[in-house]
Amino acid sequence: MSQTIRRGGKGVRRAAAARGAARKVDKARRQTGSVIDALMRFLPFTEEQLHRGFLAVILGGAVALAWFVASLAGLPAMANAQIAVLAGEAGFEVRRVEVRGVERMNELRVYERALAQRDRAMPLVDLEGLRASLLDLPWVEDARVSRQLPDTLVVDIVERVPHAVLRKPNRLMVIDASGHELEPISAANAKGQLVISGPGAAKQVAALTRLLEAAPALQPQVREAQWVGNRRWNLTFKTGQVLALPQGDEKSSAALISFARLDGMNRLLGGEVVAFDMRAPDRIYMRIPGRAEREQMSTSAGQGAN
Repeated sequence: MSQTIRRGGKGVRRAAAARGAARKVDKARRQTGSVIDALMRFLPFTEEQLHRGFLAVILGGAVALAWFVASLAGLPAMANAQIAVLAGEAGFEVRRVEVRGVERMNELRVYERALAQRDRAMPLVDLEGLRASLLDLPWVEDARVSRQLPDTLVVDIVERVPHAVLRKPNRLMVIDASGHELEPISAANAKGQLVISGPGAAKQVAALTRLLEAAPALQPQVREAQWVGNRRWNLTFKTGQVLALPQGDEKSSAALISFARLDGMNRLLGGEVVAFDMRAPDRIYMRIPGRAEREQMSTSAGQGAN
């Protein structure tokens, strides 16, 4: 009897090998899925957020490609318009504004400027322009504006620190340590704060700070500092007594330190002297109210007795 042998047919060994390979592939797939699931459990975001991240990457690539093609064609305006359309359709536009770092200033002033970017496509937000606008606010020393995709604009503010009160001809102004004016203040709210006065005094705030730091025991007792003749300081203490200091940083510091030493030994502050003048070198003049009248009366009485 003749037997037909088919070419290409699988032998027993080949079939067994194929089934083994299939089992290995299936096992590898199950292990890979388990590893991915385990990794997803440890990641700090959900699967939905991961999908949104992939979408953002894909969108970014599409936007970059559109901009590149339009730029090659010499059409940057069209590229920007295409970016805005793509970003807006994907939900990448300003819907929320988050302001950080505001403690003393009116936070609404920041939101007024930042909210002007609302509903604008994220790629078209002028970060530097908004930052420049925020730096125009009196209380803002520095600012940083950033995008937080997909829809949040983050504004970080560095505020100026109030240092003293500047007495102007028609009002009182809060100023920082550089003399920069922050906002008006009422006389009632200015009580207890150092008041600086005199033409050009705002430019001398840093020098005044160094002067007062030379005598730390006296610094809390100073209520007002008057810049006189654009050359020297008169200090008024909480007791109402006035100290006239000489011209020049070194001379005024030395005089203030000397006065602090004399006050420590003789309790000058709180006494009957209303004014101290230390403009003359190595000498202090003191004015006591009514002393001249008392001396004159004493002299007259002595003459009458003779």
